[in-house]
Amino acid sequence: MHHHRASADAAMSGKILVSACLLGRPVRYNGSAKAVSHPALDQWQREGRLVSICPELTAGFSVPRPPAEIAEGRSGEAVLSGDAHVIEATGADVTDLYVAGARAALALACENDCRFALLIDGSPSCGSGFIYDGAFVARKHIGVGVTAALLRQHGIEVFAETEIDALQARCRRNPDF
Repeated sequence: MHHHRASADAAMSGKILVSACLLGRPVRYNGSAKAVSHPALDQWQREGRLVSICPELTAGFSVPRPPAEIAEGRSGEAVLSGDAHVIEATGADVTDLYVAGARAALALACENDCRFALLIDGSPSCGSGFIYDGAFVARKHIGVGVTAALLRQHGIEVFAETEIDALQARCRRNPDF
């Protein structure tokens, strides 16, 4: 049974799942962050609306770690259905860990009732507009990472760090945010 909080609370209950690297945490494969600067992000952080996760760290990867890409130009949906693999530059198959990271992100989003996610584009976990094609030659294609795919399959709207204005507009239109 899902109990709704008092309406005074509900006005401020909207939460956003955010890639930890976008909040300045040095958790990317190469040990870097990719902190984004945006007034809306600062405001949401002050309001306690941001729920931070790095799916890869949560799944047990270390920092730094070998770069990984979804093989053969496939996408996150194909990984989730068992039809594609996530491979590190070393050749290691890390599919199971990427799926575990996606499930952890989904669980965290559900626990916090996140309707929206702001995830770093290009990542084999978090990419939502583009990812890399598995050849490790920095070749992009349109597609989504494993975490972004799983969140979208469960009705969570995913935005890239270049789309914060659109996310802000979307939140303004959402009565629960």
